[in-house]
Amino acid sequence: MESFLQIAPHSLAIVLSRVGAGDAGGAAGASESDALPRHHTGYEIFADFKAENTQHHVWNQRITEAVSETFFLGWIDEHVLLIQGKEDHLEVLREGWMRRSLNPPRGFTIKYLGKASTPTLPAYV
Repeated sequence: MESFLQIAPHSLAIVLSRVGAGDAGGAAGASESDALPRHHTGYEIFADFKAENTQHHVWNQRITEAVSETFFLGWIDEHVLLIQGKEDHLEVLREGWMRRSLNPPRGFTIKYLGKASTPTLPAYV
């Protein structure tokens, strides 16, 4: 069994994929300005993730509260959003994703969620 070292306590990695990233030509007749929103920073993607899940989940108060209580940690390799929050809130997000009720930022899909961890490095004494 492989052991893991947590990079940041109470954190979650949200692995995203751009919508249409694998499409050759995009939608026929759609201009590039009509296509997907262009985000400039990871924080803008995080802000859009929060907006998508707080404005559209009025019916799911648990997701709304959980998302509103998370914080931006980072943006890795242009597709991994790192967020931090209370473990209870992160669990609500995991459950929401499994039930397909967690919305991705505009222009993305959520591929999967995982704890922000890395394999343990050997300790040298």
